Amino acid sequence: MRAAVVRNFNEDLSIETVPDPACPDNGVVLEVAACGVCRSDHHGWTGKHPRVQNGSIMGHEYCGTVVEAGPSAKYKVGDRLIAPFILGCGSCPACYTGVSNTCQNQIVPGFGPPGAYAQYVAVPFDHNLVYLPDSMSPALAAGLGCRVTTAWHALTDRANVRAGEWVAIHGTGGIGLSGLLLAKMLGAQVVVVDVVEEKLNHAKEHGADATVNASTTDAAEAIREITGGGAQVSIEALGIEATTNASVECLATLGRHVHVGMPSGDGRMQVNMRAVYMKQLSLFGTRGMPSWKYPSLLGMIERGEVDLSPMVARLVSLSDASAELRAMNGPTPPGTAVITDFTR
Repeated sequence: MRAAVVRNFNEDLSIETVPDPACPDNGVVLEVAACGVCRSDHHGWTGKHPRVQNGSIMGHEYCGTVVEAGPSAKYKVGDRLIAPFILGCGSCPACYTGVSNTCQNQIVPGFGPPGAYAQYVAVPFDHNLVYLPDSMSPALAAGLGCRVTTAWHALTDRANVRAGEWVAIHGTGGIGLSGLLLAKMLGAQVVVVDVVEEKLNHAKEHGADATVNASTTDAAEAIREITGGGAQVSIEALGIEATTNASVECLATLGRHVHVGMPSGDGRMQVNMRAVYMKQLSLFGTRGMPSWKYPSLLGMIERGEVDLSPMVARLVSLSDASAELRAMNGPTPPGTAVITDFTR
């Protein structure tokens, strides 16, 4: 099969012919229909993720059709499926209690096992997979496995966002944009922060009540003024120190900070704990979403309760993935890129 392989960090992925994946006993092999190009992949491409190395095939936001099923697989050949990026084992305490996104035995294709920057991907623990609705395009579905589901879990399970509350979103990449669209569906007021004016205008066009350009103003101070004292919920969607502190400092008393952005390197940063202490804030970490929550989210999308089409800005080929990753070294345009052509 054709695959985009990491050979040297910060250099173009190598488009190679590699062996087709072996089918796991407890899973399937998918012919990949679409795979998102995520900022988490950028961390791996730059050498800042310990599980990405020479020879790795990245890609953790994917959907496709089953072409081979193992003897213990739940699904069969021909099934069209969406994959969460965290594959829980299904037999540990975390999985038994409904929090499979915290499974200690989890597998994440693209970070260790080969991912979906390829024509085929092996998926163990296939009980995590969910049927792809007929009405949903593979390009849109690919983004659900990471960005949309992570944002939904952050807003609902972690922050418990309520209608009328102010939600601040720091960073308008895939997580931030999906967070905006979903928070508006929940009835929240949303202020979006970025450093790219084009992305802020894009956010306004898709429902943002206010925007803040952090390159020209103090974001936390501006949010406190816009919201009349601070946001009730703040979503950090980049994983860097500056936005983390802005997220904490923009909150009202008893506010909730949810850290979504994956920190690169060793993950250490200095955080304004005086703000946490004085305002008695709650700090939540979040990563992914349990697969059992997929059907309700997919149902809302199918019913038209939220339009996530603004998420997908560019359909690209496998050989274009390197340019998308390189673009993440600086400010990026609105929306996300999805690989839909694996032949070139």
